[in-house]
Amino acid sequence: MVGTVITVSGAQGHGFSKPVRGSIRLQKGLGVEGDAHCGETVKHRSRVAVDPNQPNLRQVHLLHAELLDELNAAGFEVAPGQMGENVLTRGIDLLALPVGTKLRLGADALVEITGLRNPCAQIEAFRPGLLAAVLGRDAQGRVVRKAGIMGIVLESGEITPGNPIVVTLPALPHRALERV
Repeated sequence: MVGTVITVSGAQGHGFSKPVRGSIRLQKGLGVEGDAHCGETVKHRSRVAVDPNQPNLRQVHLLHAELLDELNAAGFEVAPGQMGENVLTRGIDLLALPVGTKLRLGADALVEITGLRNPCAQIEAFRPGLLAAVLGRDAQGRVVRKAGIMGIVLESGEITPGNPIVVTLPALPHRALERV
């Protein structure tokens, strides 16, 4: 599988949306250089409150542009970076990837997928009704989270819009993504 980087985003402060940039640099074991979530230990405020020493499995947030297409068609008017993603992709079904999938972004950066982003109340504050639009139920009644995936940085590198994304699946058996 091969996809494309559409936009890249990052922000030094904690906030819901992140400004789109011309490039971002991923740092091995840390995340997006200069981003509020960069670090070996968790940086998400609610998780820091529970245990500030837990490992940061949310170093990079990837979101599929196809979700923005769906949300915009439903009238939500969501632009790149506004959902807080670091990397907006196109052409890969991110939500169907198993835990441990590796994504080569551009020539050098390598990210390992750790799980699903769990959408929080900030999404609802950003656009009323958006939380319900990024959550659903499957045929068995299980919650389906559509707000992107999270990963850790295995190899450093710069990422720019237009970079290819090459997917390498882990060995079988595959484990479905869960919220991290």
